[in-house]
Amino acid sequence: MRDHKRIGILTSGGDCAGLNAVIRAVTRCAIKSYGWEVFGICKATHGLMARPPQAMELTVSKVDPFLTMGGTFLGTTNKGDPFAFPMPDSTLADRSAEIIEGYHQLNLDALIGIGGDGSLAILRKLAQKGGINLVGIPKTIDNDVDMTERSIGFDTAVNIATEAIDRLHFTAASHSRVMILEVMGRDAGHIALNAGIAGGANIIMIPEIPYKLEKICEQIKARQTRGRDYSIAVVSEAVCTEFGDPIQKGHFADCRLGGIGQYLAEQITKLSGAETRVTVLGHTQRGGTSSPLDRILAAAFGVAAVELIAQDKYDYMVAWQDRSVQAVPIAEAIKNYFSVDPQGTLVKTARGLGICFGD
Repeated sequence: MRDHKRIGILTSGGDCAGLNAVIRAVTRCAIKSYGWEVFGICKATHGLMARPPQAMELTVSKVDPFLTMGGTFLGTTNKGDPFAFPMPDSTLADRSAEIIEGYHQLNLDALIGIGGDGSLAILRKLAQKGGINLVGIPKTIDNDVDMTERSIGFDTAVNIATEAIDRLHFTAASHSRVMILEVMGRDAGHIALNAGIAGGANIIMIPEIPYKLEKICEQIKARQTRGRDYSIAVVSEAVCTEFGDPIQKGHFADCRLGGIGQYLAEQITKLSGAETRVTVLGHTQRGGTSSPLDRILAAAFGVAAVELIAQDKYDYMVAWQDRSVQAVPIAEAIKNYFSVDPQGTLVKTARGLGICFGD
């Protein structure tokens, strides 16, 4: 490996706050500490498929203005598995060799991939097949990447959800309503749990804890008996019906999570008589200025990823553990799904506060 390195960086999967802060940290550290060249790859692996590969050289002056900006100025995609890529004629093609060739055409010495567990799994498979020196950085508002206590974007998403709860308290009290806030999180309830505690929710519903509508309505009625004629419920998008049936929008391949809030509102109104309203935050949780904590984490992860490349230490992901950045094998980070522990500290905290999970 040469001392003067050319490194690439891409963002893959869903966008979130803090991505631009990571790109900035990587660029500043690589250039200022080592004098390397840094290339931002556009639209994730799609940029490496293009001919010529779609990439831009990054400089300190180019990335500095993006510190607080949401999204990713490099662009991203969460569609099209390169090993089974959808073609115009509706067939699936293995286009992994094109991506690998694109990496080598850019004459890169290493690649930093910022993504969730799915993106990191695909990038690692590409790296193993094509001799790509890969370092991973975990990002996802869902906070479901294993081996790290926090991922980029999670804190900002929780802040946005918490602010929504804060606002809903007032309108709920004014009209004596049950207000349901549906939040993202995919198959994990981390956003709902954290925001629910921080925002003073009365009910939290997450996919890791089965519930009974009867228990939810008992909580609402108990509050009414105590003179609290309104309630705030936070529900994660992956929560199923009481009978375990998933609620999704769309059909077949275009199916997406969403709709559990409306289902619960109808059932709660039917069983308790309470006037109920639903707020669905949706992609609001992905956008906007990143929180200070996400920016700090982005800086620490970006610098640590560059240091791994300087050590020629590849096939690792940077992770936040015990108040410091650690390097963990990507294979270990993507092996297990990091969901909410029903016996964990935060669930016990919520129960201690009198928050109802419906179980």
